[in-house]
Amino acid sequence: MNGGPSGFTNAPVTRLFIVASAIFTIFFGIQGRFGTLGLSYQDIFGKLRLWKLIMSIFSFSSTPELMFGLYLLYYFRVFERQIGSNKYSVFIVFSILTSLLLEVLAVALLKDPTANLVTPGPYGLIFASFVPFFFDIPVSTRFRVFSFFFSDKSFIYLAGIQLLLSSWKRSILPGMCGILAGSLYRLNVFCIRKAKFPEFISSFFSRIALPSMGSSHATSSSTTRHSVGNLPSHPARQVERNYPAPMQSAVEPSEDSITTLLSMGFDRNSARQALVQARNDVNVATNILLEAQSH
Repeated sequence: MNGGPSGFTNAPVTRLFIVASAIFTIFFGIQGRFGTLGLSYQDIFGKLRLWKLIMSIFSFSSTPELMFGLYLLYYFRVFERQIGSNKYSVFIVFSILTSLLLEVLAVALLKDPTANLVTPGPYGLIFASFVPFFFDIPVSTRFRVFSFFFSDKSFIYLAGIQLLLSSWKRSILPGMCGILAGSLYRLNVFCIRKAKFPEFISSFFSRIALPSMGSSHATSSSTTRHSVGNLPSHPARQVERNYPAPMQSAVEPSEDSITTLLSMGFDRNSARQALVQARNDVNVATNILLEAQSH
């Protein structure tokens, strides 16, 4: 299992968020101020340190948390490719604000004026992403180690458990808040899954996220629907060296799989052919279509 093509192809928002998180974490690490991060009752209801609220969104409190956190954020870029950068930006904002609100409520209920109850970092976004990961990402391979059974998704879950337990109670609390935020998004509370930012806002952040990739690359995500129409009618032939040819008894692609690819901007005919080539594996079909566009 993979998150699609390597790098940040069609994932500029993820790239911007990862870079920001790394910069803030390194900045506080160089200054030796990891101990000042984290949220406590006093920070919110006492002196109201707003800078801590903002920093808690981006900066991790240790190098191991940074490594596992950025790995998971990098993998979850697959969701930006599935729903588009605009809707993924809405998902990020909703997950962060909702989980932050839940954290503040939890701190208010616990009322411990001395302890830092919440570790910093984008735990809300990361663990909110585990909700669509659980429901929407299929298992492609299974294997057995001794008497234990694993799948290709197990490594992501193990990285998530490591991050969740990295600071014990201080990291479990924001992790649980993130899962709740992701569940609310999946339940489409306030019709949030249909929400979009105005086009000029998404274009502005796309330009920030892709300053060095040239104008043709910076606009690739906005022209996906048009460029896919120029694909040859046999995209499978272009990538037959990387993907196995479909079996003669290939099953007709399911309507749900076709709809998933249509929501990513691909036309129906190309989506169907890619699914046949990928034997109805949505992730592989996505890779086929993206590679076909790059030729």
